[in-house]
Amino acid sequence: MLTGCQPLFGQVRSETFEFDFEGKKYSGLIDIPGKTPYALIVLVPGSGRTNMVAGDEYYKNLRSQFVRFGLACAVYDKAGCGKSEGIFDYNQSVQNSSEEVLAAIRELRELKVPGADNIGLWGISRGGWICPLVIAKDPNVSFWISVSGPDHLETIGYLFEANWRIQGKSEPEIKQLASEWLDGFTIQRKGGSYEEYLEASPNLSKDSLILALRGGKFNTRENYLSFQKVLQNQMFDEETGLTIVVPEFTEILSAIKCPVLAIFGERDSQVHWRRTLALYKETLGASHNLTIKTLPNCNHNILSCETGGYFERLEDLKLKGLGQPCEGYYDEMFTWLSELGFTK
Repeated sequence: MLTGCQPLFGQVRSETFEFDFEGKKYSGLIDIPGKTPYALIVLVPGSGRTNMVAGDEYYKNLRSQFVRFGLACAVYDKAGCGKSEGIFDYNQSVQNSSEEVLAAIRELRELKVPGADNIGLWGISRGGWICPLVIAKDPNVSFWISVSGPDHLETIGYLFEANWRIQGKSEPEIKQLASEWLDGFTIQRKGGSYEEYLEASPNLSKDSLILALRGGKFNTRENYLSFQKVLQNQMFDEETGLTIVVPEFTEILSAIKCPVLAIFGERDSQVHWRRTLALYKETLGASHNLTIKTLPNCNHNILSCETGGYFERLEDLKLKGLGQPCEGYYDEMFTWLSELGFTK
């Protein structure tokens, strides 16, 4: 349901819309350029809360680029965020998130939003799991732009190691901490006791990165047991010990026939982008519809950076003339969309 409109980006208009999913009403925005668009792109964000309708700066800048390309652009807030009903769930499964995106797409088509005959997806980080699941259930999706996408495994182990390295820890130190993390995680997921977990990870619980990421309260018995229950419903890769976020991900990617643009920042410290790149080549590349671009000096969000570290603050980067969308990022998307015939 369209609920109102206001001017945005010059002649572009922004219309609010709503859709229902699992008994909750979700609130979103559709940006429509002055000329009738050839396509409508839906933005699928990464982990965490959203503030789309209120105009999150990162996504507002991205939206403005897509409408300047001549595309309509749709965003919405997750449950419990902005004006969307419900309670935000950080542990929402990517499978459930994909159903949420599909509900939004159905509404956009029913509203006959300009460009909805060619709906494409832009997804970052966690969106790289969600978008393929959406495409698997909706083969009419016209294209997919994957930004900082993961492979089928949880990325937290890579995040730890990459950021320990950025902190200047030695390789033996990193090896020890990584081993403790995996040993403790394995004990937890296999039903081991809190005492066993503590004994297996004596250095990890005192590490500054772990404390900053998880907070001192994380290593309590209560939180240990609570997360242990969550792990009982998950699948794990026996070779690496890591959580399998999307089972049969290789098969899902291999079945995708629409054009895909994959963009990676070469200083991404959150997603093992080289591993994902190899997987994309093996699967999506087989259909010859895959385009890959890697951008130097770019972090997880494809912003110019010094190290790409998780705690590298945007405010500090901007003081150094960094923290802006990386050179070539928008150009690569525009060129690729132009070749598909979706830009003006």
